[in-house]
Amino acid sequence: MRRSWLALALVIFAASASHARAQMYPRATPVPRTTSIPALRALATSREVVERFHLGLSAEARGDWQPAAAEFERIIALDPPEPQNSTARYDLAIAYANVHRLDDAARQLQDAIARDPGFLAAMANLIAVDLIRGDLRDARAMADRFVASAPDSARALYERGLVALRSGDTATAENDFGRLLHANPAYAVAHYDLGLAQARTNRYASAEREFQLAVDLAPGYARARFALGTVLLREGKRAQARAAFEAVAGDSASDPALRNLAVAMRDAIKTR
Repeated sequence: MRRSWLALALVIFAASASHARAQMYPRATPVPRTTSIPALRALATSREVVERFHLGLSAEARGDWQPAAAEFERIIALDPPEPQNSTARYDLAIAYANVHRLDDAARQLQDAIARDPGFLAAMANLIAVDLIRGDLRDARAMADRFVASAPDSARALYERGLVALRSGDTATAENDFGRLLHANPAYAVAHYDLGLAQARTNRYASAEREFQLAVDLAPGYARARFALGTVLLREGKRAQARAAFEAVAGDSASDPALRNLAVAMRDAIKTR
């Protein structure tokens, strides 16, 4: 579940660096009017960086993560100026994350942000990687920085809400998901996460409402429906809970673990 969520985050934010990448690929490099050895060496290095970016991004687009990583590692070894350096580290982190080198991915994202403090895509992906690594302290610090840098960003609020939820800070989670839903009431995932925060503080009626809204907005959202079933069961609404688990059992073929759990919950209610 978490790995697939990370992959989604990486795909979403890969496009966010396009403004920097656009500066990296001149269609032609002018012929230098010099015979200076240092100048010619610098020009050759610049051309190599551009070519390796093309190769690395093409490999990423194909999902060939090892070859992509090799290209970006070589770019970093050439130590190009900004924005190429931080962007190469960002792309290398994406490649590392997709081959489960998560500690290495985190280090590259940290370096990218150190070189470009406004690199929001790198912040978002570092939070995602830190959550998988279980480094909640670094994830929270970066999430706070992300929100401070982009206070109106839906992604920043969502990322910090997730970190807060994982670390038990339900007040911040509720605040961030609430702000997100104020701007976009149709965001089913935010309703689900807000419901989780409320359920953790035993406010089951409020949680039921949020889970129901998530299901109404996205009828195929099996995890939200399962959460709805658990809250209904805690409220003593056994028939409604059983119906929710029955629906999950029929809708979660792509998630066998969730389906099996829903079937077990449904059958447990039936036999009592």
